[in-house]
Amino acid sequence: MAVVESTGISDVGRKRKKNEDALYIDNSINLFVVADGMGGHNAGEVASAIVVDTIRDYMGRFIDNKIDAEELEDSDDSVSQEANRLVSGIHLANKGIYSLSKSNESYEAMGSTVSAVLFTKENLIAANVGDSPIYLIHNDSIELLSVPHTVLAEQMAIDPQNAKMFEHHFKHMLTQAVGIGETIKPDVCETPFFKGDILVLSSDGLSDNVTPDEILEIVRTEHPQKACRALVDLANERGGNDNITVIVLKVKDKKNQNGLLKGLISKIRSIFKVFFIFTNLY
Repeated sequence: MAVVESTGISDVGRKRKKNEDALYIDNSINLFVVADGMGGHNAGEVASAIVVDTIRDYMGRFIDNKIDAEELEDSDDSVSQEANRLVSGIHLANKGIYSLSKSNESYEAMGSTVSAVLFTKENLIAANVGDSPIYLIHNDSIELLSVPHTVLAEQMAIDPQNAKMFEHHFKHMLTQAVGIGETIKPDVCETPFFKGDILVLSSDGLSDNVTPDEILEIVRTEHPQKACRALVDLANERGGNDNITVIVLKVKDKKNQNGLLKGLISKIRSIFKVFFIFTNLY
């Protein structure tokens, strides 16, 4: 299992009156979530809270293999059971937000992004809907693990030359968000992790003002707590136009419990084998 040092900050920024972001950190199961809410009259903060609460509660059902934990029917055979559970939690959040928005006029058209990371014994799982990025820093290089669900990102993939002309207009126009429709399609990836790896999850209040290279430089030279504070401060110094939420994770160690157990069993068997040979010789 992963031994992860984690720090998170959610800051209202300098221009907004309220904070519609939410974050969740659970080192006991190595689950980390950032959600950036949207909608009028407190609806954004309601949506982001539903996202983190729903994922927390659903994933919590599987702690210690509780008997009443129920797997959802929709699953993807190309990813692990843990990845399917994380995606299922996002789907449940989508249903909850969409249902509430349809039953309460105050919450009409509310929604949220979500970016979530879960560490298993061997891999890290990154899942997202929307444009809140997940960065992996490995061997002094930074890589985007999440898939930005924006008009601009999709146009960049099709026609990068012409897409640049519309960057100002379509940069924050989402093609997917949790709760704005009956169904969503989260992107998910699984990749091995190593001791020393660093992950950064954030809302666009950070990524709009701080470049990936600047994030890399700060997190690789500072302790996670100081790095988190430095990133938020830098985004505020550059305007703080939006809420700023950041989680910084550093893998301190990676322990394979199954490997340790197998090694112990192997040693016990060796001892008994030696004892058996010894007694038969004499």
